[in-house]
Amino acid sequence: MSGGGPVVGYVPGAYDMFHIGHLNILRRARAQCDRLIAGVVTDDVLVKAKGRAPIVPHAERLEIVGSMACVDEVVTDVSSDKVVMWERLGFDVLFKGDDWKGTEKGDRLVADLGRVGVRVVFFPYTVHTSSTALRHLITGR
Repeated sequence: MSGGGPVVGYVPGAYDMFHIGHLNILRRARAQCDRLIAGVVTDDVLVKAKGRAPIVPHAERLEIVGSMACVDEVVTDVSSDKVVMWERLGFDVLFKGDDWKGTEKGDRLVADLGRVGVRVVFFPYTVHTSSTALRHLITGR
């Protein structure tokens, strides 16, 4: 943790087919930290985590997220293990949608990051819009 210095926040995500839910979490996160880093996960990490590749290529997702005024820095997120990214970036707080809260993955995230002094803040998930719903609408799968 930054002992009284600027608070660095981190928001990892796929950001596939950028939508209002993505914008909501980035804006909310930016309001709670002094510097916001957005991590765009690689195609390989997405395939391992979700069993499918994104529709929008990684380089384009990086450019889209990096162009947001609320994002101070955009980085490639190379691991599902967010401690790996903390070791690289040294953030103080990680922001996630509350669809993770109380789940096995969410509890593990809180415990793992808590061991290195990082807080996890859950924001309300934008239920009516998701990349999964958009993918289904577009592809039927």
